[in-house]
Amino acid sequence: MSRLANSGHADAVLALEAYVEHAGAALACAYSSSAEFDAALIAERRAAGVYGPRRHRKRKLATAAGVAAGLAVIIFLIV
Repeated sequence: MSRLANSGHADAVLALEAYVEHAGAALACAYSSSAEFDAALIAERRAAGVYGPRRHRKRKLATAAGVAAGLAVIIFLIV
């Protein structure tokens, strides 16, 4: 019976040592500042497509350029 109790104690000690190692690793951070972490997070989210496609910006720019060109032609014809 005492062998079983000692075996359980040894397992508990080994488990505690493993928890200590994991806890020490959890405190380490791969980023040197919060700004670096935020930049990496935003880059990862952009790569995942969270912020949506950028085509809408290009489409708005093309529409604005077309309207400006049309207005320039109308002004040229009037003058």
